[in-house]
Amino acid sequence: MRSPAFWPTHVVPPHGMPAWEAPDPARPTVPLDPLLPVQLEERFGDWGHIRCANGWAAWVDGRQLVALPQDPPGAEGATGGTEDPRPLLARAEQALADYRSAVEDLAAGDLDGESFGERTGGLRIGIVVDGESMWVYDADEGRWLYGDGRRLSTYATDRTAEGEHSGQALDRTAEGEHSGHAPTRYVAPKGEL
Repeated sequence: MRSPAFWPTHVVPPHGMPAWEAPDPARPTVPLDPLLPVQLEERFGDWGHIRCANGWAAWVDGRQLVALPQDPPGAEGATGGTEDPRPLLARAEQALADYRSAVEDLAAGDLDGESFGERTGGLRIGIVVDGESMWVYDADEGRWLYGDGRRLSTYATDRTAEGEHSGQALDRTAEGEHSGHAPTRYVAPKGEL
């Protein structure tokens, strides 16, 4: 299922993070993978309601989300985007083929759960394609890159800038300044204005 108008505004911190069905710690759901691109849709106190590229939504501790440094560069005027996307796409394709092979062997009974875990350990891929726009994860460098088919530019990294933490990055992101996606909606907790 594809979410209409998905435009990542943040990524999950490098260590991953827990998620909840509602802004209630008693209703946990599956945790989010490290560096997963998400769209922050609204805030409710410290809670953040996020949506993933596949349309799945959850509540998270919004203070831990890492704000993306800027909107992806446009085709005209992109700076620093000189990397050829083909080698990274080939590595992602190979990682997916390796994972698919392990899944097939597991389904056929040729692997047990432990062997499957050993065989797939360390495999990390991530890719979102929306028309000509692409976000691809470079596991070797620990970063997400944005591509327009011609070149790649670093979009987000798991390396924190000196003196910065995710809370600061979130605070300096002004609501509504990003083009291409709806602004984050802040909802005050009950009793607050």
